[in-house]
Amino acid sequence: MNNVINNLKSLGIDMINKAGSGHPGIVLSSAPIIYTIYANHMHINPKDVNWINRDRFVLSAGHGSALLYACLYMLDFITLKDLKEFRQIGSVTPGHPEYKVTPGVDMTTGPLGQGLASAVGMAMGAKHMKEKFKDANLIDYYIYVLCGDGDLMEGISYEAGSLAGTLNLDNLIVLYDSNNVSLDGSTNITFDEDVRERFDAMGWYTTLVRNGNNVNEIDRAIKRAKKSGLPSLIEVKTILGDGSLKAGTNEVHGKPLDVIDIQRLKENLNIPDEEFYVDEEAKKEFCDKVSQRSGDKYIKWSNDYQEYINGVLNGQEKVLQDFFSKRINFNIRKNPFEKIGAEAPRDSGQKIINFLADQTDLLFGGSADLFSSSKNYIIDGGDFSKENYGGRNIWFGVREHAMGAILNGLALSGYLSYGSTFLTFADYLKPAIRMSALMDLPVTYIFTHDAINVGEDGPTHQPIEQLASLRAIPNFTVYRPADFKETLGSFLTAMQKQKPCAIVLSRQKLPVLDGTEAGEVKKGAYTVKKEENNLQAVLIATGSEVSVAYDIALDLEQKGYGIRVVSMPSLELFDSQTKKYRYSVLPVGVKTFVIEAGSSFGLRKLVSNEKYLITLDMFGKSGQSDDVLKAMNFSKKQIKNRISKLL
Repeated sequence: MNNVINNLKSLGIDMINKAGSGHPGIVLSSAPIIYTIYANHMHINPKDVNWINRDRFVLSAGHGSALLYACLYMLDFITLKDLKEFRQIGSVTPGHPEYKVTPGVDMTTGPLGQGLASAVGMAMGAKHMKEKFKDANLIDYYIYVLCGDGDLMEGISYEAGSLAGTLNLDNLIVLYDSNNVSLDGSTNITFDEDVRERFDAMGWYTTLVRNGNNVNEIDRAIKRAKKSGLPSLIEVKTILGDGSLKAGTNEVHGKPLDVIDIQRLKENLNIPDEEFYVDEEAKKEFCDKVSQRSGDKYIKWSNDYQEYINGVLNGQEKVLQDFFSKRINFNIRKNPFEKIGAEAPRDSGQKIINFLADQTDLLFGGSADLFSSSKNYIIDGGDFSKENYGGRNIWFGVREHAMGAILNGLALSGYLSYGSTFLTFADYLKPAIRMSALMDLPVTYIFTHDAINVGEDGPTHQPIEQLASLRAIPNFTVYRPADFKETLGSFLTAMQKQKPCAIVLSRQKLPVLDGTEAGEVKKGAYTVKKEENNLQAVLIATGSEVSVAYDIALDLEQKGYGIRVVSMPSLELFDSQTKKYRYSVLPVGVKTFVIEAGSSFGLRKLVSNEKYLITLDMFGKSGQSDDVLKAMNFSKKQIKNRISKLL
């Protein structure tokens, strides 16, 4: 046991030293914690790293990646060569753990608090899946989290922790490396509350391990946590950089140790003074201990699963297979929406989500206290609660940031997750949205109340910069549909692509336009009204502004102008089309206008001159919707006059 822990420490220190950067403090303080979790509790299989019933480990303190990689090497997930390439381009051992990069890493971590909050989502996903397959007894796993003081300073951890306590997620066990040191110095100047009492108040089981080097004490604490019937926080008192000459100080947090310190440390650990020394006997001991415990469970699960997919148990094998393949073809021939008239896209979204939910059990999500406004409730889905883990509607409460991270956790558990709030509050979710994009997860963010038309609520609730900021995120698609047909197309495209995205929906009623098509949304932009006279101008619009552009085009054509209207539900998807297609929609040399009730940022590339941008680069005002539009120079008449003058 001690030989394994000492080798984990030395390998972690060697990785950091060779890379010339990293965080040795947590490697030395938390090695006994990570050893105990993996050696005594984790059910995993290096030969089937995506085993759906494996236990999950989340290194929320992602700066401790060298320790995790050392552990994964000792368990045959990665190679010694991988350790030597720590923090190098193209390696599977990046500076912070990355999902889909390193075998055995269950999520990307680094921004503090995100891992802990997403682990709550993983625990919810495990509970929901366990209930779904309870007859087959196929799902029963724990989520273990290693976090530090920084994770618990971030507000998201308490948003998520509060919900975890409310939902009684007893499959979530958080081990808190409590060393009272952060990057700038002692935590007593910024963080002196009693963390365990705070988690007690949120409905968690809490306990204290006074000696972070005592594996038996840590092990007993985890066993007690499993029997508690509550989500658990185990505070483990440690010394940051334990054994280093700089132990207990912030100087050991984020800088490599010097040569003398490393030599002395290895001597005290009974490790030879050589780089990347491996105690093969200790490695075998560690591997055998984990494989012997996990092997029987894996074999039994494999047999049970085979019986299940053969239909022996209940004939619903497709449901579980969906969690593996994610290949869902929504049957549009069953579309019951042929005669929809003018309605708010948020109302359309409600119908469409329920239509899609009938076709797959993978859809799972909720709202940040806005079901009644954002309209994404699955009517026959039931509510997810401690009394009903089979419910499909999650009441996140006013916890937007935690909602985003929890949606990531659900997606990591195999779901097509989604959550809703107002567009102006997208900023509360931005760190979690960025993590969705980084991990390439099938998370759909539904944002309603998408323009200054919300009127009386005023500038705090009128989004201006949010569309631009969302579009700026790499690997993220923003949809802003113009009517029911485009709303349907946005949801279908998003679900088929299974990529991180936002669907932005209007609160006000919008007419169903003759030229819109659900199937055209996947192209990002297309012509919804062709010019009747010689083409003189193209009006690009999104969302609620498409019908405005349509009416303006009709008026101008009566005066002899040739006006084309292009709906652009997704700028990102349009950018991905061929040059030939893009030029067919937006011909070179033709005056092109952009009409969108949001910031002009990012739209300049669509026009020849910024005067053709009919957008909003100022905060809104409080008042009746029509009055707000006039005050912002954004009424239909004012927009038409601007276009007429430029023509």
